[in-house]
Formats: sequence, C-alpha cells, structure tokens
Amino acid sequence: MAVTIEDLYRSYGVLADAKDNMSQHKDAYQVILNGVKGGAKEKRLAAQFIPKFFSQFPELSDAAINAQLDLCEDEDVSIRRQAIKELPRFATGENIPRVADILTQLLQTDDSAEFNQVNAALLSIFKVDAKGTLGGLFTQILQGEDIVRERAIKFLSNKLKTLPEDVMTKEVEDFVFSETKKVLEDVTGEEFVLLMRVLGSLHILQTVNGRQQLVELVVEQAFLEQALNPSDADTVDRVLQCTRQALPLFSKNVHSTRFVTYFCEHVLTNLSSLTSPVAGVDIQLEVLKLLAEMSPFCGDMEKLEANLHTLFNKLLEFMPLPPAEEPEDGENSSSDEPKLQFSSVECLLYAFHQLGKKLPDFLLDKVDQERLKDFKIRLQYFARGLQVYIRQLRVALQGKTGDALKTDENKIKVVALKITNNINVLIKDLFHNPPSYKSSVTLSWKPVQRPEAAAATAPKRSAAEDTGASAMKKSVPPAPRRDARQIYNPPSGKYSGTIGNFTYGEQRGGFRGGRGRGFGSRGTRGRMY
Repeated sequence: MAVTIEDLYRSYGVLADAKDNMSQHKDAYQVILNGVKGGAKEKRLAAQFIPKFFSQFPELSDAAINAQLDLCEDEDVSIRRQAIKELPRFATGENIPRVADILTQLLQTDDSAEFNQVNAALLSIFKVDAKGTLGGLFTQILQGEDIVRERAIKFLSNKLKTLPEDVMTKEVEDFVFSETKKVLEDVTGEEFVLLMRVLGSLHILQTVNGRQQLVELVVEQAFLEQALNPSDADTVDRVLQCTRQALPLFSKNVHSTRFVTYFCEHVLTNLSSLTSPVAGVDIQLEVLKLLAEMSPFCGDMEKLEANLHTLFNKLLEFMPLPPAEEPEDGENSSSDEPKLQFSSVECLLYAFHQLGKKLPDFLLDKVDQERLKDFKIRLQYFARGLQVYIRQLRVALQGKTGDALKTDENKIKVVALKITNNINVLIKDLFHNPPSYKSSVTLSWKPVQRPEAAAATAPKRSAAEDTGASAMKKSVPPAPRRDARQIYNPPSGKYSGTIGNFTYGEQRGGFRGGRGRGFGSRGTRGRMY
C-alpha cells in the first residue's frame, strides 16, 4: 500500500513524541523510509524526515542511506537537491567515508545549483571528520569514473586550501600527501598540475625538506632517467610541464641540478628538432626560457664542463658572425645578413653566465684560443646591434609616461628594451679579461617591483638597468607585467631581428594522449553506489 503525506506526518509525530523511547517505534521509521516510493510530495518529505531520525535506528542505517540515495538520483531536480542538502546528516562515525564517497560521485551532475550544493555538503562534512571525508574523495579519484575523478581532483585543488588549520591538521595533511602520491602514479597532465597545487598548499610541505620532496615527485613524473625523443610531442610536453611545476620550488637550498643537467644533455642537443605540443608556439624559445629560469638554482653538477661546452656551442649558433664586407655606417642591410635573435640569446647568455660562475676559467682554459676569438667577434657584432636598437627604442619611448606606456606597441618596446639591456650587461661581463660573472640581471619576462617598492628595497641601480653605454643616461621606463609578453619586430636595418616573449604553461589541457604510467590512458570504471 502506497505511503501518503498523512502517513508520513503521522509517523513523524510518533517519533517526535517518543523522545527516549524512539527505538521502540521502528515501524514508524520504516513508514518514512517507504516514503521514497511515493509521489513527489512524499519524496520531498521523506528526504527531510529520514536523516532527522537516522541516528536512532542503527539497525536500519544501511536501508536509510540507500533510501536517501534513491532520492539523490530522482528525476525531479528539486527532490535531488533536497536529498543532497540532507546527506551530511548521515556523516557520523564510520559512515563518513561512505557519505563522502557518495557526494563525490554526485559531483558529476550538470545542474549548477545541484553541483554547488554537493560542494557545500562536502565542505560541511570536512568539519566533522576531514580524514574520513578525504578517504571517500580519494576512493573515487583512484577508482571512480573519469568525470568523477576529474571533478574530485578539481574540488581538492580549489577547496582544500580554504579549510582552516584546525581542520587541516598535520595528520590530515600527511594523509593528503600519501594518497596524492598514489594518484600521481597514473595521471594526465592537467591532473598533475592540479595535484601539484594541492600539495603546494599543504603547510607540511612549505619547509625546505617539503619542497625537496615535491621536486622529487616532479622528477619521477618527468622521466629524467630516460633519453628525450624530440619528435614525440607528448614526451616534449611532459618535460616542459614538469619543469614548469618544479620552477617555483627551486631555491638556494632546493636545487634544479637534475633538470638543468637534463636540459643540457638531452634538450639543448635536440633543440632544432623538438616537436611542439602546441601549434604556433615557439618551442625552442620556451625551452631556453625554462633553462634560463632554472640556472640560478643549479647546484654542484657532475658533468659541469661538458654541459658548459654544450651551452657554449648552442650560444654560438644564435650569435652570428658579421658579414664578410660590413658597411662602415652600420645602417644598411642586405638580404643575406643574419637576424639577431635577441630573446633566445638573452636566455642562453643568462644560463651560460649562471653556470659559468661555477667554472670561471672555462673561457680561458677549456676553450681553445681560436674558438674564443671567434666567440668574441660574435659578441662584438651582437653588441653593436644592441646599441642600434637601444638607441631606437629609447628615442621611441622618450617622454612617454602613464597611459602612453600602456599601449600594446609601447609595452612591447619596453620589454624589448629590457631584453637588449640585459644582453648588453652580460656581454660586458664576458668581455672582461678575465671574464667576469658578477653582474646581476632580471630576466625580461619576470615580474618587476613597482618603482616605489624598488626604491625602498633596492635604492641602487641594478645591473639590468644599466645600458652599458656611457652616453645613455636617461631613465629606463618600467618594464611591464607578464601580460605584455609579445613579439617585438624592430625596424629594418643593419641589425634587424626579432625579440619575442610568450606564455606557455598551465592554460593547456595537459599532456596529450591521456595516461600511461604517469601520463597514459585510463579506462572507465563503474559507479560505486
């Protein structure tokens, strides 16, 4: 016989009045459970009444949870929302992981209001038992369907960092770390980035030892023990993504040595044959930028001399010799003259300058004199080209302030000026006798302090701001933030070339081809409830 609204209210009254003797009215609670088989009104009432008396009938706990789950899957969205709203009331004792597991599966809903309700319900049971809740979440991440896994990882990435310290205790953070390491054995690129954000938000990993552990995790994902296949876009993508995740972790105490070594031994040697994972992206410049950013944090390198030779030879490739017959005015150009690739040279010079500090006699004792003479001719030719562009850029930017510097064209010119100034400073160091490695520059694409902040923390002019030419003593306009990384095409002339910066990073969907060990394909898995 179908349960009616009157039956539900009558049973509710019996249980509400029973107080301490409620367990004696099991039949009344069974009526409420049967309400899930009624019409829409009966179901909505059952969704509210079942959790209210749930704790009083432990022998019916499985039946009660299953009844509520039926309502969570009802065709009527209003019934589903009501049932989901009440689910946290079932989160007691050993039921917490199960409720969290159920809520995690419900993240697959495409109804935005319902999705938000599931998020709110999950957050509420975190306050009851964070570790138990995480147990349910990680069960679905490791075993659930792909859509559930994807949304559960995103939930952790977005919400975990918002929880207070009294919820995210050391024990809870240790659990997150250990479970995340299991997940990282089989991830896509996008999942890898999100999970690294999860780990990066944990307080236990903010120490030097913690950051070192994170670097080791990234090393495992990058497969640095394997040779690079430059024609495999997935392999190239993996290396770039992993390197970008490791970059923020490097410091004077957490070294980038393994990555820098890999770039010198496997990436630079295959630079011209790298297959870009993203159409239209200058993969060579991206690689050189990553190498430059890592180089200041490189520790003791086992094959330093050999890797410096690799870097030196690659630098020579980007620094052309002057034309055989060079016009005296230095302003005319012929169609066969080389273009100066300023952005790439900035990266290579900076990396060479950083690693060269570790072997300061490299250019004197490890490079034959003819090779060194050839190198200095190239440096000199490049330096002359720099002076032409620096003059042109300064004239173009002279007198421009405020909004005038915010136009796209002028932003690009400011970045170009920063690049050429950086190269100029580094070349001056290498022209010293013996070569010097003392100057300090800030890479052109890195954020810079606002003028007032810089004045407070660094009152002296930095080497990056020095133009290297005694006649150029006008102030340099402030470099733009990262959103100004665009291509600068200098005017045609004797030293025509291009200066470029671009962003390549987490905006991509991740490693192509799904998951294997680390990044291969995953099969779909069945639902758990």
